[in-house]
Amino acid sequence: MTARPIGYYVHHHGAGHRARAEAIAAKLEWPVVLIGTGIGASGIDLPDDRPASGRFDGRDEAIGRPAALHYAPLDHAGVRTRVARIAAWIADQQPALMVVDVSVEVAMLTRLASVPTICLRLNGERNDGPHLEAFRSAAAILAPFHEALDTPATPPWVRDKTRYFPGITAAPAAEPAVDNRVLAVFGRGGAPGDGERLAAAARACPEWDWRVIGPASFPANIPSNLEFAGWVEAPECEIARAAVVVGGAGDGLVCAVMAADRPFVCVPEERPFAEQWATAHGLHAMGAAIVLPDWPHGEQWPALLGRALALSSQVRRGLHDANGAQKAAAWLTTLALGATICREHAA
Repeated sequence: MTARPIGYYVHHHGAGHRARAEAIAAKLEWPVVLIGTGIGASGIDLPDDRPASGRFDGRDEAIGRPAALHYAPLDHAGVRTRVARIAAWIADQQPALMVVDVSVEVAMLTRLASVPTICLRLNGERNDGPHLEAFRSAAAILAPFHEALDTPATPPWVRDKTRYFPGITAAPAAEPAVDNRVLAVFGRGGAPGDGERLAAAARACPEWDWRVIGPASFPANIPSNLEFAGWVEAPECEIARAAVVVGGAGDGLVCAVMAADRPFVCVPEERPFAEQWATAHGLHAMGAAIVLPDWPHGEQWPALLGRALALSSQVRRGLHDANGAQKAAAWLTTLALGATICREHAA
């Protein structure tokens, strides 16, 4: 039996999509090819499809855009070339499956190219026409979060079609926690941390050492208990060393915090389809994090850190699966094997 590859489309906005793809690919006992912008020699590299402005939220304002699509700008050379390369690879390699993380347009393209498609579904209010049609066209849906965090607005038929795999990207580091360390985490997908707000928080908590990883501005005066580390190679080690973690509700960070079982103060960021707010509401409802609508004033931080330390460790542990990537890979292998057997029998 010939093992046709699994194609895995990787979106280029933020770092989480590629981290998930690489974590699953590392566990797959089936040939897999990553496809996306910035993939380089490790897969099929696609030209950028972002508008000239560089701003990208997954949707365009094109006049007459079909209701089943989010992003279909007219006369965009990058988009034309992307579609042609994906279609050419499918025609040449005849993949068993295509995993799409995430793009309504690529999901519809692969279905149109007669390939069973697995849509990766992030959290949030994805009940608009394009999302629902992509989910309807998919052979199955993969959600990289715990089912308990799913938004109540998700239609029952979408839930029924979904397999939930928390813990895909998180491998907790064996690092001892530093008793008085607060770790503030900022990622690529949103605004950088506000240095003045971070300085105010550190001044209000002189018994705590504050460490910031990721992009952040610098305050005019940096308190002695505030450190800016910038980008780090192993954020999971930083999270493991923290007594309390502060950050948004992106899937990667939430996954890493639950894996490390660290008290969490969550300040969700604005994302398309209210993705982070949906996850934050789930964390709040389960008592897995202190959730705040905006960055607090400095004097609020001592009490907030105390509340975070009082959260249940058992709840956090229940939201993580150390074998998430392995289970997702095994599921995809089963689907690819089934698709291959069906094709060979049909031949």
